Amino acid sequence: MTPERSPRVELVQLDGRTLRALADGDLAVAEASSPVSLSPYLAGPECRPVWEIRAVQVVVDPPSAEWITCVVWDPERRLAVGRAGFHGVPDETGMVEVGYSIDPEHRRQGYARAALRALIARATESGVSVVRASVSPENTPSLNLVHGEGFVAVGEQVDEVDGLEIVHELWLRR
Repeated sequence: MTPERSPRVELVQLDGRTLRALADGDLAVAEASSPVSLSPYLAGPECRPVWEIRAVQVVVDPPSAEWITCVVWDPERRLAVGRAGFHGVPDETGMVEVGYSIDPEHRRQGYARAALRALIARATESGVSVVRASVSPENTPSLNLVHGEGFVAVGEQVDEVDGLEIVHELWLRR
């Protein structure tokens, strides 16, 4: 699929029980409480650290539940293809940071682009001023994606887990 024609996706919110089960790598329990079918990738080692953070976050900060990581769902294929969401509610300046990851089986099919566009639309509808994406300088596909969607590099940061990242921003309103 070409980048210009992305598949249609929905971002499906998960409850605390499902987040906890995914963080624990328990796909069977997660499936029992999820509104959509999940994939082994979502309960696997690449995704579990994110679910761990989000499972705790929804307990400590309940309003963040509407903003955090969701399942990227292809409604036509009835298939979970990855995860995407915000790191939390907009901050005091109106900024949100996005994060996304597509199952390796479904990469290079436009799902990351579709998920990022859905996140940008959600941010726009909610009155967010700026969307931030922090990307490893070695992650060429993600760098190409954010640049293709109009994000501009504004600096660098060192993430304690991910290492060096280039910080990109997309201004929705000033």
